[in-house]
Amino acid sequence: MRISDVLKSTEEWPADSVAAAAITTRDAQPGSSPNVATIGDTSQVFPLASVSKLITGYAVLLAAEEGAFALDDRVPSSLLPSFDASPTYRELLSHASGIGFRDREPEKPPRTKRIYSSAGYEVLAEALEKNTDIAFADYVREGLCQPLGIEITVEGSAGHGFSASVDALTVLAQEFLQPQLLSEQTLEEALTPQYPDLAGIVPGYGRHNPCTWGLGFSLHGGKDPHWIGSEMPDDTAGHFGQSGTFLWIHRLTRRAAIVLTDRDFGDWAKGRWGDFNNSLWSSMEE
Repeated sequence: MRISDVLKSTEEWPADSVAAAAITTRDAQPGSSPNVATIGDTSQVFPLASVSKLITGYAVLLAAEEGAFALDDRVPSSLLPSFDASPTYRELLSHASGIGFRDREPEKPPRTKRIYSSAGYEVLAEALEKNTDIAFADYVREGLCQPLGIEITVEGSAGHGFSASVDALTVLAQEFLQPQLLSEQTLEEALTPQYPDLAGIVPGYGRHNPCTWGLGFSLHGGKDPHWIGSEMPDDTAGHFGQSGTFLWIHRLTRRAAIVLTDRDFGDWAKGRWGDFNNSLWSSMEE
């Protein structure tokens, strides 16, 4: 099946608006032009929900490279007064801090369970502000958006509040594939399993043991069922959002995909996304 045919299958999804892109970059040289196939209005702005975490995570990695803090430093204790010892940036980025999903109370000791947490990403954004004296939205705009020439609406929760278009995320995905803003070393660390033996729950897909995560990036890690297709490599990375959105990359083969919709995640998506991504992956090999 051709890439265009796989993308066209999104027209049958029960959403009023769907925009998508499939990216293949054959040349390994930084800045090389990718092949991008699209469908829908790629300039339309959609709520990203938890795909926002990729943006927050990348901003935190940028700040760490700039020397604002080290990934194994503890975030300011004033942000998490209920913790005996505040978690590290690494633990928060990889959902290994023990912080709860929505609030800032500790649920488990650090590094004992993968507890998926939007609250943890809000803490990361506030910690970045404290360490840089720059408002988080300004940091994302100046450190990420302006250099890449894209627009992302950064408001609300740093874990799930942002909005963007497929056009913007296509450029961001190319940055993830061939980084210009981060060093290769930092990005490879972000895509390496952190605390790899931890079990946890992926919202909508149940418990996985292990529940593999990098720094900001969810890693496929053989999870099944999962929104990343079962036939795709374990090192496929990305994120999905409850607003009916996802972005994935695979650096070794320099492939990526983005899908944004206006229908919240539910059974309709769970029953389609894995097979869709398997088909898209296969079509990219041709």
